[in-house]
Amino acid sequence: MCALRIEVSVEEQRLRLYEGDKEIRNYVISTAANGTGCEEGSNCTPLGRFEIGEKFGHVAPMGTIFKGRQAVGEWALGDESEEDLILSRILWLAGLDEDNANTHDRYIYIHGTNQEDLLGQPVSHGCVRMRNDEVMELFVLVPEGTPLSIA
Repeated sequence: MCALRIEVSVEEQRLRLYEGDKEIRNYVISTAANGTGCEEGSNCTPLGRFEIGEKFGHVAPMGTIFKGRQAVGEWALGDESEEDLILSRILWLAGLDEDNANTHDRYIYIHGTNQEDLLGQPVSHGCVRMRNDEVMELFVLVPEGTPLSIA
């Protein structure tokens, strides 16, 4: 079996999953409203090479709200919230480059969002946001340690 890898395009606001050289999934995402960067507190999406360091939410229902990677409630489509919620699944990124080595400490995730209508635009606080059903699909497909690049 060919190795899996993820590529995130900030310019296209897309996340692609590859098996070897074959693209097997293509998702619309949102990266940071503040652009790209690795500075602590910048609310920017880091660039470079990463891996899926840890995964959270294995058996949580879709719409589970996470705070500090702990389930604290559930959100349903149509619920009003101005807050940028972390929903459904968390894939916590670990930076592999000197510039992005602080990614894990910055709590940069791939996660579901309560603002699915904004996907395709850079509006996050640094994380990579996805549709809830799609982040749940990706979560099942990729193990911890899966390589990822953000460019």
